[in-house]
Amino acid sequence: MVEMKATSFFRGFPDGGWEVNLEILARQVVEGFITGLHKSPFHGFSVEFAEHRLYNSGESVKNIDWKLYGRTDKLFVKRFEEETNLRCQLVIDISSSMYYPSSDYNKFIFSACSAAALMYLFKKQRDAFGLSCFSDKLEFSSPAKSTTVHQKYLFAELERMMKRDSRGTKTDVVSALHEIAELLHKRSMVIIFSDMLESAVSAERQSALFGALQHLKHNKHEVIVFNVLDFSHEVKFDFKNRPYRFTDVETGEEVKLHPLEVKEKYVTSVEIYRKELQLKCTQYHIDLIDADISAGFSQVLQAYLIKRSRMRA
Repeated sequence: MVEMKATSFFRGFPDGGWEVNLEILARQVVEGFITGLHKSPFHGFSVEFAEHRLYNSGESVKNIDWKLYGRTDKLFVKRFEEETNLRCQLVIDISSSMYYPSSDYNKFIFSACSAAALMYLFKKQRDAFGLSCFSDKLEFSSPAKSTTVHQKYLFAELERMMKRDSRGTKTDVVSALHEIAELLHKRSMVIIFSDMLESAVSAERQSALFGALQHLKHNKHEVIVFNVLDFSHEVKFDFKNRPYRFTDVETGEEVKLHPLEVKEKYVTSVEIYRKELQLKCTQYHIDLIDADISAGFSQVLQAYLIKRSRMRA
């Protein structure tokens, strides 16, 4: 596919924040990536109504919407959530560190657009999807549904978050994941977008993080973690050869230094941490996917489809 340039969809505000039509972006990204629907492997109906589908000759008439038939003179069957292929919960870190780089296209915008593209794909495939957003607490959470109204609602919620003032918002991924695990009552695929930086504070916090991820796995959920980073700066530490003032976007703490003086030690430390993170995720059968914000959205869609095909095998 031709990779869409995300920044072409955005308009910045003078006081910070971005405006974007996520529905247009998601449609163009997904329709260039995959077409068609697949048949649901699930059967039966639940009590939660989702939307209508055309009646197929020969099937039971008990779920025909006769009121709709009276208005349209066509037979439609009420489709319920159990008929969907998959239930998926998208989980996005919205703490201050996700709004880096603050003056440009950032990690949260990438995550929001990736999530929107996945929602569009889920809707085309008749999958149910929900959204949860957290910082130092769970700030928003919706149940999984597969309706057009629900999709538009979540698009609007993500667009609202793009305009929020994120300064000084810390991260507590551990408590958020535990809370999400308790909220999800049906087996789901949980897709997490986070820079995973909070867990690097200490070995204790890292252990707590994997305890939270294990909570999701214990509840029979499939888990994908997209480790969203600005690779050129946060992994490779590629800065120009001049002094900088680095500011912690969560605490406001500042330090002045020359990048070349610390680059080797920084890159080594990050590499060690990332290898340990990958090792732990492999141990717990969690998919950890690198997501470079400069590499476009196809990396996210491809990783999801690979995971989905493995689940169907």
